[in-house]
Amino acid sequence: QVQLVESGGGLVQAGGSLRLSCAASGRIFSNYDMGWYRQAPGKEREFVARIRRSDGNMYYADSVKGRFTISRDNAKNTVYLQMNSLKPEDTAMYYCKAGNVPPIYWGQGTQVTVSS
Repeated sequence: QVQLVESGGGLVQAGGSLRLSCAASGRIFSNYDMGWYRQAPGKEREFVARIRRSDGNMYYADSVKGRFTISRDNAKNTVYLQMNSLKPEDTAMYYCKAGNVPPIYWGQGTQVTVSS
């Protein structure tokens, strides 16, 4: 089992920044690819960013490329999402995900609201 707890969400004006954190406990954190997803009201959950466990390579949705940065600190069992130049369309619940094949684990989410 892996437990994931997100934090760092909040209300920010357009153009502002936030840094989300996802703290993991349970099984060995470094064994998992880690990702961030988001879900806006009335929409499906969508991929935002992923960082691989093997080589640290990062992948981003086109909508956030150049604005968001994913990173991980295996010593702290934490993955981060630095979000810059935020837009109102970034408003969503942001979820942390561990793993790409079952078993997959999700956190409870942290709300990000960007005002125009």
